[in-house]
Amino acid sequence: MAGALVEPGPPAISVRGVAKTFDRGMRALEAVSFDVGREEFVSVLGPSGCGKSTLLRIIGGLIPADTEGSVRVFGQPVTRPRPEVGIVFQTHNLLPWLTLEANLRLAAEIRGVAVAEIDARCERLLEVLRLAPFRGRHPHQLSGGMRQRAAFGQILMLQPEVLLLDEPFGALDALTRDQLNVELMRLWQDQRQSVLLITHSIAEAVLLSDRVLVMSDRPGRVVADLPIDCPRPRDPQATRALPEFSRCEIELSKMMGVG
Repeated sequence: MAGALVEPGPPAISVRGVAKTFDRGMRALEAVSFDVGREEFVSVLGPSGCGKSTLLRIIGGLIPADTEGSVRVFGQPVTRPRPEVGIVFQTHNLLPWLTLEANLRLAAEIRGVAVAEIDARCERLLEVLRLAPFRGRHPHQLSGGMRQRAAFGQILMLQPEVLLLDEPFGALDALTRDQLNVELMRLWQDQRQSVLLITHSIAEAVLLSDRVLVMSDRPGRVVADLPIDCPRPRDPQATRALPEFSRCEIELSKMMGVG
């Protein structure tokens, strides 16, 4: 059975009755409530424009919710970006004048992490992300997949306890996306952060997740919460062959109106 290791204490992410209204009365979110447990991997599916990315930015402390409802990370109210939360977006933010390695090190240096610790983290991540041969190259010399792996590395250098992923592979070709899904699953199974992934891909959500949340059209609400009963650790090829995988894909497709 799928499931994360549950530890004592509040959930990693707790969202209760959250709403968001933008200028001119445009209601993006309405009464959104859910939890993400410690070391749990949860994906969010929903139609374009339903407020998925808005929700992630609220959880990350980048924009405020409306006055009703609450968002907490490890029991603490979210009022600003928090050091234990890392965010990866669809487009990387590598600085073009820095090498790959210098980009990886930058945020940890700004945060004041000891040089010896930065060295150790960087060496490990370059190997884990299979980027060591390219450490001296600049972003324009890297493929799209390498740049996105480097974007993950920038966040992982800070050792966040929570990862918020806003369609990080959405701009990549299908083969590279599949390869990076395998990398992400391997990283998570090794490090076990709490993860909230925004995605449009049903197969991606089923392969990676312990649970999948489905959101409605705008204003977005959570209308379904589906457990993914595929055993871990997951081998992509073997997992996709399981009847449970097909069942979850079909069920989510029907919920999304594409099955």
